[in-house]
Amino acid sequence: MFDTLLIANRGEIACRVAATARRLGIRTVAVYSDADANARHVAACDVAVHIGGPEPRASYLRADAILQAARDTGAQAIHPGYGFLSENEAFAQAATDAGIAFVGPPASAIAAMGSKSAAKSLMEKAGVPLVPGYHGDNQDPQFLKTQADAIGYPVLIKASAGGGGKGMRVVESSGAFLDALASCQREAASSFGDDRVLIERYLQKPRHIEIQVFADTQGNCVYLFERDCSVQRRHQKVIEEAPAPGMTEERRRAMGEAAVAAARAVGYVGAGTVEFIAEPDGRFYFMEMNTRLQVEHPVTEMITGHDLVEWQLRVAAGQPLPARQEDLRIEGHAIEARIYAENPEKGFLPSIGTLAYLGLPAHTAFANGDIRVDGGVRMGDTITPFYDPMIAKLIVRGADRDQARARMLQALAQTQAVGVQTNVAFLSRLMRDSAFAAADLDTGLIERQRDTLLPAPRPAGADALALASAAVLARQGLAQPGAAAQASADPWDARDGWRLGGQYRRELQWVDNGETRRVAIARHGKDWTLDAGDGPQPLLWRAQANAGGAFALRVTLGGHESAGTVALHADRAYVFTDAGSHALELYDPLAHSQDTQGEHGGGLTAPMPGKIISIAVKAGDTVEKGQPLLVMEAMKMEHTISAPADGKVAEVFYAIGDQVTEGAELVAIE
Repeated sequence: MFDTLLIANRGEIACRVAATARRLGIRTVAVYSDADANARHVAACDVAVHIGGPEPRASYLRADAILQAARDTGAQAIHPGYGFLSENEAFAQAATDAGIAFVGPPASAIAAMGSKSAAKSLMEKAGVPLVPGYHGDNQDPQFLKTQADAIGYPVLIKASAGGGGKGMRVVESSGAFLDALASCQREAASSFGDDRVLIERYLQKPRHIEIQVFADTQGNCVYLFERDCSVQRRHQKVIEEAPAPGMTEERRRAMGEAAVAAARAVGYVGAGTVEFIAEPDGRFYFMEMNTRLQVEHPVTEMITGHDLVEWQLRVAAGQPLPARQEDLRIEGHAIEARIYAENPEKGFLPSIGTLAYLGLPAHTAFANGDIRVDGGVRMGDTITPFYDPMIAKLIVRGADRDQARARMLQALAQTQAVGVQTNVAFLSRLMRDSAFAAADLDTGLIERQRDTLLPAPRPAGADALALASAAVLARQGLAQPGAAAQASADPWDARDGWRLGGQYRRELQWVDNGETRRVAIARHGKDWTLDAGDGPQPLLWRAQANAGGAFALRVTLGGHESAGTVALHADRAYVFTDAGSHALELYDPLAHSQDTQGEHGGGLTAPMPGKIISIAVKAGDTVEKGQPLLVMEAMKMEHTISAPADGKVAEVFYAIGDQVTEGAELVAIE
């Protein structure tokens, strides 16, 4: 086994690899960019080496800097994680040429499977069923459009070297093809340095099922069963589970053996994932092979009991696979949810900011348990525009799918973040969704269930208002009703709201989704009341201060008890309960007395930090509602800004190539 391992990645996966390496007694080396100098993965490793600026191309995509860091630190092996250089055959070959073990397949296998079009041609020759489409080298736009017209719409354009939903578009009609192609190619070039695409028939109600394969240098190859990754948004996975609901032993064996055959066809070594798309009748088609460890590998670890990173390291060190096919068993059911800093109500746009508070359920970290959290950020860390905005992966297991789903709901209720928008509430609704509960899964589930998964915000109830108000009192140091008497006999030391005459009264104005909610709190003698609009009711509370300005609270209002966590940050109270969460702004009339309306009421603002990559209008142009105005790029994804109504462009405030901050005014329309 290796003495020293360099981890050529960041965030959650770097921490994950470091955890297994530490358990095996392997010294670890982290690499980091300017933006990650204080990142969690840097602290998780024994040694850290700075490799460049915050942009991936200036750091984590710099093969030369990473290889030099390996030489300088005496690393005998490099683990690439996923993303960045993990599927770059030139990097894998350069590491091998330098005498450093690449923890992954040989460069030849990466090259064979790294191009979606080349891989499909290889699978076609091997007799693996493929979705009808064009996977050739001719990339002329008009030729590709002709191919799409012949296939029949809808079609799916996919970056040939892509992954993670980048460089991918569904096209519904011939007239929309060329614009979608151009956007795909720009995104593919930005993310992968390769703008080639392939075109496939877009299947209706398909399931995305992938097989985990593993091969060693002795010629052994096994499959560690399947994962269902059908629940997606924007072609990116949201929920993954294993085993796949409804999978028969016969189909599992057929898909597993097909995946092993695909791996053997390219002389594969290490961990790989063969992805299939399956129709409702059970027919399945080869999609691609990811020549690396997958984000969702923990669900396989949960049902098999094997540490796949340990397998990777042992195979890379020349050891045989730790288990044979007949030794592998499925036990229970596991579900993984990706906790992202994003806003589901705004098209899942990334949310940038500092994690002022982060609360997680009791869990194991990077190791199997009923509730497991694999995370790459900590409270106080910043989610930047440079990298994927994942906060953590929440993985649960149960004896069966129903128990796993119930455990996931419980864990999500205890996952709390302040400082950025998150998808936690969305994930909770998804777990409760009738189609998901019944395992009626396909890649269009989220879009089909939008009305229930993305409902209009609900107003905060009296219990949420009471919890927020009690947190404000606790922050002021007011004693809890019924608390033990303080040691001091001096009445001026009391923090129970005592006033001369025995009365204390305060009115709080909470802004809840634009509506002002008034709460009156009063103390008469030793008794407290709270009036949230239905008249004064007796109030009792207990508060325990936690890190990050949060309080664990239990409030009794009018005989009804509620419990939750309230994080106070700036002028907001973030209320988390089992029933959901609410963000309430504490309105200060004096602070808002000088508020005036902005100058550009008809302007369009940036929904997130990013770079302007295309502008379709200029001052004086007449535009129609829905017309594309400009395109922004953030986190390697393109976002089109469209006109909210008919009008005339008064001014365009930025040029192509400009970086903009969230909220910056982009275009003024009159």
